[in-house]
Amino acid sequence: MKLCFFDDNRLGVVEGDSVRDVTPVLERLPAYRVPLPRFDPLVAALPELRPALRDAAATAPAKPVAAVRFLAPVANPGKVVAAPVNYKAHLDEAIAEPETFSAAHVRKIQETGLFLKATSSVVGMSEGVALRFPDRRNDHEIELAAIIGKAGTNITEADALDHIAGYTLGLDMTVRGPEERSLRKSIDSYTLLGPWMVTADEFGDPGDVGLSLEINGEPRQKARTKDLILSVRALIAFASSFYTLQPGDVLMTGTPEGVGPVRPGDRLTATIERIGSLDVAIRAA
Repeated sequence: MKLCFFDDNRLGVVEGDSVRDVTPVLERLPAYRVPLPRFDPLVAALPELRPALRDAAATAPAKPVAAVRFLAPVANPGKVVAAPVNYKAHLDEAIAEPETFSAAHVRKIQETGLFLKATSSVVGMSEGVALRFPDRRNDHEIELAAIIGKAGTNITEADALDHIAGYTLGLDMTVRGPEERSLRKSIDSYTLLGPWMVTADEFGDPGDVGLSLEINGEPRQKARTKDLILSVRALIAFASSFYTLQPGDVLMTGTPEGVGPVRPGDRLTATIERIGSLDVAIRAA
């Protein structure tokens, strides 16, 4: 199943070239009072809501995919966990370009660890990317993003995939410089997700999935997840050894080699197998 939020926060099921409006199913979610939960209510309830979503999609009004405005497929992520330099070739390119990649930030992921991105940086495909600090280099980074579906801490690699609700395409936009990653990568619109979430049962094993990115038709990045230094399973185990993962948390799994600058006016096209493609406008903030 492919789930999305579109237009004025409508909930949709994507079927082929159409989006089925299943927003009334959201009325089945429990009502919360303060203190509010630290997880995304829809993602947490997804196992119970699947039959209702399928039934609603069968008769729901449809709109063409090309006619809707896609928002982020997770409305309320509790945290965005990101993996730095998790492809060997990207580590090599960063080491070879010290004028762009600070030496303090170019280490093996096992030494650097993971980092968090502000949830306020999350946007959907149709919202696009608004570049800040135009005097500095702003880079694109395509990544497979895993959406946590079941809470857990100290999760084993063997059980890791059981904690995933689905997958989406992620762009980890970056301002280069000496500051900590969490600061440079948490600018508004610098975590772009979409266009939809593919549920884990439909997506299958994430161990060998192709991803690619173009700027204005020029190929920039191309790789397969089999080349990750830490696999999706290993990343979930690593992250959950430090903090509890909650439904709706987003795990950005790392970007391959070929990262490069973007400028206002550019068109970014990114594709991940089994998910699809997104076309993003780059503009000035």
